[in-house]
Amino acid sequence: MATVKIKRVYDAADKQDGVRILVDRLWPRGVKKETAHLDEWMKEVAPSTELRKWFNHEAPHWDEFRLRYIQELHQNHAANALLELVRKHKTVTLLYAARNEKHNHALVLKEFIDEMLK
Repeated sequence: MATVKIKRVYDAADKQDGVRILVDRLWPRGVKKETAHLDEWMKEVAPSTELRKWFNHEAPHWDEFRLRYIQELHQNHAANALLELVRKHKTVTLLYAARNEKHNHALVLKEFIDEMLK
């Protein structure tokens, strides 16, 4: 089974990252495409614009955001494509831009992937 990690896109790339996948719908501010060291940009697996705006990385919304995002992922064809990609590699790192390391969609996405690959 693949190891799935998460990391801020602003952190330096490392050989231990394996396949690096940006999972944000919007391109991160201040990051040049040439220096991002991405293997894929899968913006379709990010939360919908409506859900992202509603959540706004506010901790009181976290539990509800998590539930809503998981529901979206179960109905999202791009999530299936991501699962297939993860299955093909030993290590995958999901990259995100959010400042909040405890309340962000990449945490939920990793949880979803781990659960689906059991």
